[in-house]
Order: sequence, then C-alpha cells, then structure tokens
Amino acid sequence: MSSLIEQAANRLEQLRQAGADVPVLVPVPTPATIPEPILDEANEAVLYTPNEQFGQTSRQITIDMDALVASGIVSPNAPRSQIADQYRVVKRPLIKNAMGKGASLIKHGNLIMVTSALPGEGKSFTALNLAMSIATELDNTVMLVDADVARPSVMRMLGLPNGPGLLDLVLDESADLSSVLLKTNIDKLTILPSGSPHPRATELLASDAMIRLLEDIATRYSDRIIVFDSPPLLPTTEARVLATHMGQIVVVVHAGKTLQSEVRQALATIESCPVKLLLLNKANTLFKGGYGYGYGYGSGYGYGHEQAQA
Repeated sequence: MSSLIEQAANRLEQLRQAGADVPVLVPVPTPATIPEPILDEANEAVLYTPNEQFGQTSRQITIDMDALVASGIVSPNAPRSQIADQYRVVKRPLIKNAMGKGASLIKHGNLIMVTSALPGEGKSFTALNLAMSIATELDNTVMLVDADVARPSVMRMLGLPNGPGLLDLVLDESADLSSVLLKTNIDKLTILPSGSPHPRATELLASDAMIRLLEDIATRYSDRIIVFDSPPLLPTTEARVLATHMGQIVVVVHAGKTLQSEVRQALATIESCPVKLLLLNKANTLFKGGYGYGYGYGSGYGYGHEQAQA
C-alpha cells in the first residue's frame, strides 16, 4: 500500500488534471535554533514589564529581528528569502478565506488555529512564521495568540518573558484586551501571551467567557487576522475545545515521522471546522517532480472547504 504522502501527491495531480485550483507545493524547512531570551545585566528578561493590574494601555515590546532571521523565522525587514516565499504560498488562501473572499463565507474565518497531532511537529514554528508573513501584508494586521496554555512557547521563541494574557482575560471579563496585548516593533503584529497557568485550563477554554472573548477578537477589527498556536490534538483536550470556535485550522505534520493513523485520528477530532489545511513540515524531496508542504487525503480534507470534495 502506498504511503500517505504518495497518496496525497497522486490526489493533487488528479485534482490538477481535473482543472481544480491546487497550490504549488513548496518545502517547509526544519526550524533552526530558537533564540535565547534577551537579558539585562541582572540576567533577567526585561523586554517588557507585566502590568500589575488590568486597565492600562497595551505594552510595547521589542523583537530582535536579527535573532528571528538567524533562527529561520520570517522577518518583515529581511531581504527576500526562500522561507518567506514558502509562507507566502501558505498564507494566501488563508487570508482569502479570512477576508470573506473564498468560495463561500466562513464564520470566524479570520480565526486560524495552528496545531498538530502530537508534540514536536513544528506547530509553534509554523504559527510564528505564518503570523510574521501576514504582518507583511499591506491590507491586514495580525494578532498571534499563544493558546498552548499548558506548554506556551511563542514568547520563549521570541526571547521574551511571559506575562498576563489569554487565560487572565477569560478569568476576568472586566479586563480590557488592550491591557495584556503586546504591541511589537513590527507595525502590523501584536501578541497575546497565554497568561497565568490554571489547573482548569480546558474548562476555561470551553467557557462562555472564552466564546465571548473570541467573538470580540474576531469582530473588533475588520482587517485583523488572528493566528492561534494551540496545543497538539491527541495528547490534550484544550485544542479540540478551541477548534470548535475556529474558522480555519492548519494541522502541521512531521514528514517521515507522523503516522497515517495519527493524522487520521487528529483530523477526526476537528470534524466541525469548515476549512482544514494539512501542512507537511521538515520536508525533503517527497515525490518525483517537486516538494510538498500541503496535502489532503480522503473526502473533504485538504486545501479548501469540505464542500469542495473531489
């Protein structure tokens, strides 16, 4: 029996021959070393100071752009690069769906969750690169949300300390989003940290308060796209709860490592999401004729809406 990747490649070729609009396949590289936090003379990370109480305006943080480039992350100020071109391909249909310009209108299409079946597949690297790439757009702004509340990594990858964020907003509905939102030196990018750890994180993500927060985030600004770095789907329940509120989900798959059964099981947990994209990470040559980053299998999965079944 042919492998999942070979099946996907054959399926995409069939779609092309049938005249379907299938994106060009490109490789998504392995992430390089994550930069260490930037420290002061006391050996403490102090790029921003967490608010002692809510109600203050957004905090300004400085992201080390050179460290981004060195770690293989897209930087809006860097010269054109292969990885930047790759994420241009990844983001284009997501932006189109988010702005209501796809084949059909998607509720909360601007809420994009990046996840994986298991830990260690590159979802946080993908979420960060996707957000950075969207930040280069002229007509859109992007909010990157560290929703992996059990094992947050976005702030660590950027060399920044954690602080109040998502869970704090859910716990205290009187708090203003701007009080925990981090403005960056990248004009169109803001960051929402995961916030204070909580033993009932799953229940918080499933609460009415969370639903109201997502509604506010999704509708407050018409040009805003929100990228969520979520927990993996199989070992946790938080991602499955979060997925029920998303318009689009990107599932990162580790090339040559993730089993077909694990991918199928993960996708089965997010059946309700209208748009699902599988993104192949750490890919080398996969099949004759090129590389791959996105593929689908079965009926209704892949690059686009479930209605667009082959």
